[in-house]
Amino acid sequence: MKKIAFFDIDGTLTSEIDGSIPGSAVEAIRKARENGHLMFINTGRCFQNVEKRFRDVGFDGYVCGCGTNIYCDGKDVLYVAQTHETIMKILQKARETGVDILFESRKEVAFDISRPLTHPGAIRQYDAFVKRGYTMPEDLENPNFFADKFVIWYQTKEQLAEFRKVSDLFFECIDRGGTFREFVPYGYSKATGIQFVLDYYNIPLENAYALGDSNNDLPMLSYVPGSIAMGNSNPRSLFDMVSFVTEKASADGIRLALEHFSFI
Repeated sequence: MKKIAFFDIDGTLTSEIDGSIPGSAVEAIRKARENGHLMFINTGRCFQNVEKRFRDVGFDGYVCGCGTNIYCDGKDVLYVAQTHETIMKILQKARETGVDILFESRKEVAFDISRPLTHPGAIRQYDAFVKRGYTMPEDLENPNFFADKFVIWYQTKEQLAEFRKVSDLFFECIDRGGTFREFVPYGYSKATGIQFVLDYYNIPLENAYALGDSNNDLPMLSYVPGSIAMGNSNPRSLFDMVSFVTEKASADGIRLALEHFSFI
């Protein structure tokens, strides 16, 4: 019986210690595919930010941007982008409120650097993109610039509340912990992405499994019957919301989960 598994990236596919991909996870995913099962990444990252090292593991497809861009068997089968006008409304409010904002699309990532970044998290992420050699557009007012989703870093609750007076008109706000928030267009999530893929392959929901470690994985973990939380999950309340808790990502968590549910 063909089953399908969906993997978050950060803290699930990668070690919570150093961000590397455990060899046991790579071997288990490849073995599961050899056994006739489908393996998918399901991530908040847009496709451009799914690094080559993840793609080299070998997957049947990708659910990217929290369900806004989906690839099956090497084909781009769903893509939902926002208009330049909508993104400009978000950019204007970000500048008014002083939040640090990162726009994401399937082809690029872009910080608003019209003023210096102030939040340590935003600065770290910007530096990480520079280190990876990403080319990030700076002229966000260019009529050809658009995005699919975005994230922000903020300083105060009042600042976030003011920003959301505009963002909530178009996007759902996902609490990623601390002063970091992710924004996804209404009607799309990691769960809607799963259902799209299930329909594409004509696979019943009861054959679907999802592995995650954080709040932005809740939509997919609460959607599939085979919900799996990594042992390093944060918040740990995730453990009470899933059907199985595996070991930490760094302690062969993916391999043990795939063994438990007879993928390998």
